[in-house]
Amino acid sequence: MLRVTYVGHATVLLSLDGVRLLTDPVLRRRVLHLRRHDVVHVDSLRGVDAILVSHAHWDHLDMPSLARLGRSVRIVLPRGAGRLARRRRFTDVVEVDVGEEVEIGSVTVTATDAEHDAGRGPLGVRAPALGYVVAGTKRVYFAGDTDLFPGMAALAPLDLALLPVAGWGPRLPPGHLDPRRAAEALRLLRPRAAVPIHWGTYSLITKRRPSPVVERAPAEEFARLAAEIAPEVDVHLLDLGKSIDLL
Repeated sequence: MLRVTYVGHATVLLSLDGVRLLTDPVLRRRVLHLRRHDVVHVDSLRGVDAILVSHAHWDHLDMPSLARLGRSVRIVLPRGAGRLARRRRFTDVVEVDVGEEVEIGSVTVTATDAEHDAGRGPLGVRAPALGYVVAGTKRVYFAGDTDLFPGMAALAPLDLALLPVAGWGPRLPPGHLDPRRAAEALRLLRPRAAVPIHWGTYSLITKRRPSPVVERAPAEEFARLAAEIAPEVDVHLLDLGKSIDLL
């Protein structure tokens, strides 16, 4: 059985075949110019078998959030970004590039391509953006941040696709999936189920918090478009902190 918990933004807790994986943990109430809308109960996330980091942007690779989970937890991240973690005294750091695999308990994690500019500022590290396929008794794709690209078809078929559908501001720059492109990605990925992520979690500290209707709009638009473009895919909308079990 596969259990999926949407922690918020690009942070998802996956439990598959006895292995617990956490993606892109960003857990703080405030990250730079962003304010989180809910409180994360970090205790429920400690003790994971590994953390999968898709790229080095601050809203995906947040060192204070990683530190809350313990410096001995295994961190898998793009090649070139490892020194950021080692500099903060994390002791189990694994760097990967596209196509490379990591065995974590009974599952295999494979780094995949992503179409996204992943620079961490002019003086920061240079490391690629990645997605990950987690394979055991189920196959799960975590897209990280990416735009639509033809190579997604090589990842099919899947049991679950975790696809970003929004961001934290009023517009999405190139290199991101919006609700329509995420729905179009379903044609290439051919998952049995999909969960929209990267929505409803953070907003600019200079703005009032959006209404619940506005917060949910990208996820609901994705679900509507997915029903038109890929009606064979079961779409599950998870509010922050909510879980679903997929057989």
